[in-house]
Amino acid sequence: MSLQLYEIEQTFKGEKVTDIKETVWAELQANKQLNTLPEQAEIAITAGSRGIENIVLILKEIVLYLKDKNYKPFIVPSMGSHGGATAEGQVEVLHHLGITEISMGVPIRSSMEVLHLGTTPDDLPVYMDKNAYEADGIIVINRVKAHTAFHGKVESGLSKMVTIGLGKQKGASFVHTQGANNMEHNIMEVSKYAIAHSPICMGLAIIENGYDQTAVIKGVTVKDWHKQEEALLKQSKDFMPSLPLSDLDVLVVEEMGKNYSGTGMDPNIIGRMRIEGVEEPTDINIARILVLDLSEPSHGNAQGIGLADFTTENFINKIDRKPTYMNAITSTFLRRVMFPMHYATEEEALEAAITSLGPEVNRDEIDLIQVPNTLHLSRLYISESALNKINKEKVDFKIIRKLELQFENGEFSNRLLAAH
Repeated sequence: MSLQLYEIEQTFKGEKVTDIKETVWAELQANKQLNTLPEQAEIAITAGSRGIENIVLILKEIVLYLKDKNYKPFIVPSMGSHGGATAEGQVEVLHHLGITEISMGVPIRSSMEVLHLGTTPDDLPVYMDKNAYEADGIIVINRVKAHTAFHGKVESGLSKMVTIGLGKQKGASFVHTQGANNMEHNIMEVSKYAIAHSPICMGLAIIENGYDQTAVIKGVTVKDWHKQEEALLKQSKDFMPSLPLSDLDVLVVEEMGKNYSGTGMDPNIIGRMRIEGVEEPTDINIARILVLDLSEPSHGNAQGIGLADFTTENFINKIDRKPTYMNAITSTFLRRVMFPMHYATEEEALEAAITSLGPEVNRDEIDLIQVPNTLHLSRLYISESALNKINKEKVDFKIIRKLELQFENGEFSNRLLAAH
């Protein structure tokens, strides 16, 4: 197959924080509930499993601020069932993100033990990490962004960290088993109850721009928690990157993984949910998705591989079924880990993907886009047919170079990951 490709560069909104320390300290200083705690108060700081830009620096500055105020901070792994749902596994997840007792200069208190705080008006149990609950104060840290399984006033962010992150596997399981259609309501209700019945004193929200850079760091008060988070979510969605076309024959994703999205590939980008009882998006239509590789920072967790149609034997061999299955069972989204068709080489996998489009498809005129992952979309390869369909009034881009779709030993010769 001979296919002409173009490397293009998209331009997204690029607002970003220029001074992390100054911003973090200012937001912490502005929170009265935090600063009225007595000296030597123990303060738990949440740390999740996502690869958030500048998270090590942000957490470190929080620690330094608290120490400067004569408080006694410590880190609490807050990631539901991730890390194999073990205390040791969750510490290991943080270590891979660069969050260690040495880098933070404070203890990491990891346990899967939770306390039952009570129940919501809908009789949903509310759980919280025991170490966090027994502290004098809790600062909830998380990136605010669109969720990969549902949409609402709050999605992936501070309230989810309270409900699922601090709820550990037990809390996460109860919320997820209610189904994706009830997620927003349950996260709102559980987080409201948890905030009212625990020492949570503030939240610190992080928003990233279309280049995966820190765009906003904003303190959130307990009093206006959900109202502020709703506004931050809208701002986050405004920064969100996207593909230049919503209809494609083939999308090639060079690498998927937990460091790019909680679902490996962001469903908001690829337009696929694959959750029982949840309707599939209609605004994005990608006929076939081919995933080439699993990222190393995922450590074998292939959550989201079920969103793809084709992959390689190399990918399948990298899967660690224990964390992958645990993640799927806890979320109840089983279809998202069902293996797609897989082939010995990337070339064979692409050939199968194109053949599956049917005999009437002109192979030289297919609409194909190749991306490094679903998080970094500023640079991509696009076929000539697809390029000609971009609405130039809505998409800001420039052509970098022209190239051929080529293979070497069955693998794609040109990779965006290397350039990124």
